[in-house]
Amino acid sequence: MTARPMAGNLLYAQSGGVTAVINASAAGVIAEARLQPERIGRVLAARNGILGVLRETLTDTATLPDADVGRLRATPAGAFGSCRFDLDPVDTNPAQYDRLFAVLAAHEIRFFLYNGGNGSMETCRQIQTAADVRGYPLTVVGVPKTVDNDIVGTDCCPGFGSAAKYLATSICEVGLDLAAMTSGAGRAFVLEVMGRNAGWLAAACALAAEDADRAPHLILLPEVGFDEAAFLARVKAVVERIGACAVVVAEGVRGPDGNVLAMQDRNQKGYIQLGGAGEVVAERIHASLGYKVHYALADYLQRSARHIASKTDTAQAFAVGKAAVRRALAGQQGVVGIARISDAPYRWRTNLSPFESVANLERSLPAEFIAADGFGVTEAFRRWCRPLISGEDWPPFRDGLPDYLHLRLPLLPARLPPYAA
Repeated sequence: MTARPMAGNLLYAQSGGVTAVINASAAGVIAEARLQPERIGRVLAARNGILGVLRETLTDTATLPDADVGRLRATPAGAFGSCRFDLDPVDTNPAQYDRLFAVLAAHEIRFFLYNGGNGSMETCRQIQTAADVRGYPLTVVGVPKTVDNDIVGTDCCPGFGSAAKYLATSICEVGLDLAAMTSGAGRAFVLEVMGRNAGWLAAACALAAEDADRAPHLILLPEVGFDEAAFLARVKAVVERIGACAVVVAEGVRGPDGNVLAMQDRNQKGYIQLGGAGEVVAERIHASLGYKVHYALADYLQRSARHIASKTDTAQAFAVGKAAVRRALAGQQGVVGIARISDAPYRWRTNLSPFESVANLERSLPAEFIAADGFGVTEAFRRWCRPLISGEDWPPFRDGLPDYLHLRLPLLPARLPPYAA
């Protein structure tokens, strides 16, 4: 039986690439914690993820009025600041963990909730393991987020549904533009979307294609090796049939040799920044077929488009934040996720998975979701994905623009010497 943890303060932090609804999870955490004053003292937030914990750059969310918690739910990006930083293994850098637990102890932290992706769940596992070894009373819960939808242990990941809705809407609208501008010479449009190793976002664009003549006409997925000759033949066939072709390309598309088509940068931690696959594909269409080609890079737009957020996605993001608090109070460590109960009507609930079954793992698009020719998706995928983009959750507007919350909470006074990394 799970032991009931001591009462104390709760610390929340955000990590990795942000989403349109990660702040909805933050709002869920704060709202639920405020319902538990006898168990949770203060709800603190670290600036810039685990780096903020190490640097002791913490804020107290008690200064955030309830009305602003509601506005936080409807605001994109990471209001508390994010980071891409991995903890070292404890045996190679024990001083890092000494500092981490010194900060937790100085602020009487008993619950730590980390809102991030696959790598962040490994950070959760490392901290929980170190706390257990040290005998420090701490319950760690992972709160999932990623537009890539590649976290295992959950049917879908908060952030994906809204990004999918934005991208499917965009390719639908571009398809109408492309059809209006079609001439006898033929033309093509290429949209590059996120998706390093998993093609969930690219696949979601297929929801805009109500029939074979609607955009997107072809989708290039990381799970399927890029067959240039077969691809160009399909582009040509589409253009000859309807005069134009719209293509969606996941940034992680790989050639027959297994290498990505384009790579922009690699930082000192070994993180590879992808980008440019859409341009490569567009150039090959033009060079081989002579069509006029435009291409676009969705980039940050797809993950920050809160103005067209999915109502389902927002509800799930808020729910996993609330569930994380309840799990922590029950002494249940692990990663909160979404379990699908039924497709029609769409029903779901939250669940919990062990860190070991989630951390640093990736969920690719399964074979049953990929069309036989490799250039699209199956009806099974469409059935799975449609509910996730369902409903509109409009943010408040002021003077014609979304009225987002620009959070500026003051830092708490430091109780420890500055962190020397």
